[in-house]
Amino acid sequence: MTEAWFREELYPHWRQSFAVSRELYRADDGLQDIVLFETPGFGRVLTLDGVIQVTTGDEFIYHEMLAHVPIYAHGAVKTACVVGGGDGGMLREILKHQAIQQAVLVEIDAAVVEFCRTHMPSVSDGAFDDPRTEIVIADGLRYMAETERKFDLIVIDSTDPIGPGGVLFTEAFYKDCARCLTPDGIVVNQNGVPFLQGEEVTDTWRRRRPHFADVSFYTAAVPTYVGGLMALGWASHSLRPRHESSDTIAARFQAAPVATRYYTPDIHKASFALPKYVQNLIPGP
Repeated sequence: MTEAWFREELYPHWRQSFAVSRELYRADDGLQDIVLFETPGFGRVLTLDGVIQVTTGDEFIYHEMLAHVPIYAHGAVKTACVVGGGDGGMLREILKHQAIQQAVLVEIDAAVVEFCRTHMPSVSDGAFDDPRTEIVIADGLRYMAETERKFDLIVIDSTDPIGPGGVLFTEAFYKDCARCLTPDGIVVNQNGVPFLQGEEVTDTWRRRRPHFADVSFYTAAVPTYVGGLMALGWASHSLRPRHESSDTIAARFQAAPVATRYYTPDIHKASFALPKYVQNLIPGP
């Protein structure tokens, strides 16, 4: 019996492969080619246009770090907006915080939301049906350019800046995000693997610097996103959140704890300590 393998080829010199136990779903909805399969090591794996988006095995790392780090750093997040994130994992983590009053999910492809609700329910874990959730099927670029809402937190849960996801890495989009933030508000996003995608860190810093008082990065180790530490982008109108003390973060977590498998207050602070090769990608002081 020939064993089936899924190969993800993001780079000309490196690929990764997953043994496929069984393929569960395959379709092209006109916007994206969607494939879902099971693998022994990572559980269910969702791919869009041949690129892995989420695995049930390690998604908790990525979602916890993009949600809890800015929420505990800010200290009083009440409104949040997730751009992308149709799998519902980011909503799930954000809505663990009882202080959240409203979470808006802006997803361009309604089929992704319905697909993940049906085939990967553990990822959203009921978040789509939480009364605090508002689902908006729209282009994230256009939504940010047109909305008059203000958010304490904006999470850009997008693909890499290749193809349709590229518009969510432009200076124009970041400028609109800055306009939609409250004074202490924070924008975070996935920013690639710096060892292999160093230009993404440099470009993001340059495009955000004119519009935010504080622009930086933090990291997480997500096995699916190969090539070393993953960079998570950070931008805010305030210098305060990123520089909150370890004691403050620990006190906030103790006062309003959430169930996590990766995030801790110590990991929170340590994640902002960037390796030298990442520091060298940042043009500013």
